[in-house]
Amino acid sequence: MTSTGPVGRLRSVVLDCPEPRKLAEFYIGLLGLELAENEDDTWVVTVDSEGRRIVFQAAPEYKPPHFPDPEASQQIHFDVLVDDIEAAEPKALALGAKLVQPNDNDQFRVYADPVGHIFCLMWL
Repeated sequence: MTSTGPVGRLRSVVLDCPEPRKLAEFYIGLLGLELAENEDDTWVVTVDSEGRRIVFQAAPEYKPPHFPDPEASQQIHFDVLVDDIEAAEPKALALGAKLVQPNDNDQFRVYADPVGHIFCLMWL
């Protein structure tokens, strides 16, 4: 059987969280997203300037991933490219990020968002 192309296109990345609006506000500040839909507090949609969507979905029983922990998966994480880590890190921390693992000898540092999803700030 041969493939004739993809099955579909990525529409959104969806993150479970206890309070969608609050987590959307964090990522709006971190990534420069805009609110696209927010009809209620159970489903908040954001979009970037190129149309990529991150959706925040209410999960009342949400439990954050643990990092680093070989027994508990990250499940998903974002790599965020920055020009200057020394300028970007204080801004991310002021938004509510927490430094999880500094990697000054590499080209990234690991953080958690306000509800524990992992993301990395990376630089070239």
